[in-house]
Amino acid sequence: MTKSYSDSYKSAGVDVTAGYASVELMKEHVARTKTSGVLDTIGGFGGLFAPELAGMKKPVLVSGTDGVGTKIMLAWLLDRHDTVGIDCVAMCVNDVICAGAKPLFFLDYIACGKNRPEKIAAIVKGVSEGCVQAGCALIGGETAEHPGLMKEEEYDLAGFTVGIADEEKILDKASAKAGDVIIGLPSSGVHSNGFSLIRKVFDIGNCDLSGYADKLGKPLGETLLTPTVIYVKPVLALLDAVKVHSLAHITGGGFYENLPRAFGEGLSARIRKGSWQIPAIFELTQNVGNIPERDMYNTFNMGIGMCAIVSPEDADQTIEVLKANGVDACRIGVLEEGDHGVIFEES
Repeated sequence: MTKSYSDSYKSAGVDVTAGYASVELMKEHVARTKTSGVLDTIGGFGGLFAPELAGMKKPVLVSGTDGVGTKIMLAWLLDRHDTVGIDCVAMCVNDVICAGAKPLFFLDYIACGKNRPEKIAAIVKGVSEGCVQAGCALIGGETAEHPGLMKEEEYDLAGFTVGIADEEKILDKASAKAGDVIIGLPSSGVHSNGFSLIRKVFDIGNCDLSGYADKLGKPLGETLLTPTVIYVKPVLALLDAVKVHSLAHITGGGFYENLPRAFGEGLSARIRKGSWQIPAIFELTQNVGNIPERDMYNTFNMGIGMCAIVSPEDADQTIEVLKANGVDACRIGVLEEGDHGVIFEES
């Protein structure tokens, strides 16, 4: 069979043979994500997946898409590319799980200035690790070389996931009511939101990314590159054990934007400051950038990456189930009557 190559296209900046090399290098990583529903192998025109529908009365597909944002610049600067893929998966599957849906499969899209197969394989290694953590399969993707549009060392990463839930089990924010308890699931740090502000505060690109280790316990760059927590498996275990009223993924917009998406009108969330440990990176960011406290809670997760809203009588069991699944959850607030969105109070 005649091999595919084009010297003319290569002279324009696109090396198709590098794409084939990338695919070969990433195959071992993709293979780790294979689940029983996967029907095809990497390299086809479309990813095939046969979901298990037994026991479902009315299956509903739940989709989500997102990227890593400007956090990806940290990967460029540190020349470490095997973690941002975890972030990409997390940003998608953590949204889907908020509907009570189990992620089935994932697809990624990588745009780069120049296809360097080892770098692309490292990115996909991270995506694959994220999929393993989420229990979903990486069934396809795309790598596109964009010479002239992006610098050779630059790339961007986006993803797409599809999950499934029985319609009668889909979480509905209308179930949340006054008196419900808000359980916080800790984050690993900044996750993948607010990095435009982070970059401004620390002058990323010109600062010493090895600095602030005395305050953070590890260098600034390493701290900021810490991957987003994937909450899928612990939350699925929780949904099997407890009647969860709703879930909120605390992403861009922080508490003020995301928590109200988990309850209806006529309710407010009263959050007790000091009820959880805020990672040092947030205090450092606030102090270096002279950022008002409200802006911090309206930009970052402040140490809480996911919130579960449950009845008071289920709060203790919720914490027990999450801790049994590796999540050190805690009570951080309650819902009350009112239409004030999110209210913070001192402990």
